[in-house]
Amino acid sequence: MALVYAAVLGVVQGLTEFLPVSSTAHLLLGERLLGFDDPTGAFAVMIQLGSILAVMWVYRARIFGTIAGLGSDAGARRFAASIVVAVVPALVVGGLFSGFVKSVLYRHLWVWAVSFVLGGVVMLAIERALRIPDVSRGDQVPLGRAFGVGVCQTLAIVPGVSRSGATIIGGMAMGLDRAAAAEFSFFVAIPTMSAAFAHDLLELRSALRPEFALDDRWRRRLRAEGELLKGLASPWIARCSAYRRPDARRLVRKS
Repeated sequence: MALVYAAVLGVVQGLTEFLPVSSTAHLLLGERLLGFDDPTGAFAVMIQLGSILAVMWVYRARIFGTIAGLGSDAGARRFAASIVVAVVPALVVGGLFSGFVKSVLYRHLWVWAVSFVLGGVVMLAIERALRIPDVSRGDQVPLGRAFGVGVCQTLAIVPGVSRSGATIIGGMAMGLDRAAAAEFSFFVAIPTMSAAFAHDLLELRSALRPEFALDDRWRRRLRAEGELLKGLASPWIARCSAYRRPDARRLVRKS
């Protein structure tokens, strides 16, 4: 069931990462409910990579356009600068307090519960008190407001506080309309999540060494589940073979 559990947790991560709810807390809760054993936290770290790649794929045209325009387009340079300014607070706070958060706060369910409730209350309160927005595009956020969004993002270091929720609500509180705040939040997510992924991967590098490889029990379980998945895929392989697709024939031979 390890692969099935991993797939379920991947769905949880994908559904909650970009909604105003905490994906980390939901992922950790999901691991506990399923009895998924991830003592080193390596799975939780690696699954973040999927979220990063998803955002980069959705905004690939804007990302490449911004990079290409850095030398000649003032708007592209201003947008890139706003992203950098927004990421700095998270880098500082994460570097200083990530150890405490993971060793202390992650272990207490009451922290997650309180963060869930307080986060919802804050969102409702700010929604009611919003001023009329004067920024309608995510690539036109002034540097001062970008820094304010970055400060709001630092709250997400607490398990149960949503990163996207904190940045979107923070952006709306600073005069960005909903669409601009959401777009800016997604762009800020790329370097922020990449930095968090790299940091956690360095911390867990020992868990990825050969001496920490799966024992025989897990190898047998994964092999059995792999056979099940291959069996489920066999109708597709047969259909591809009927159309004389060489890639399908190679897959059949390898299996």
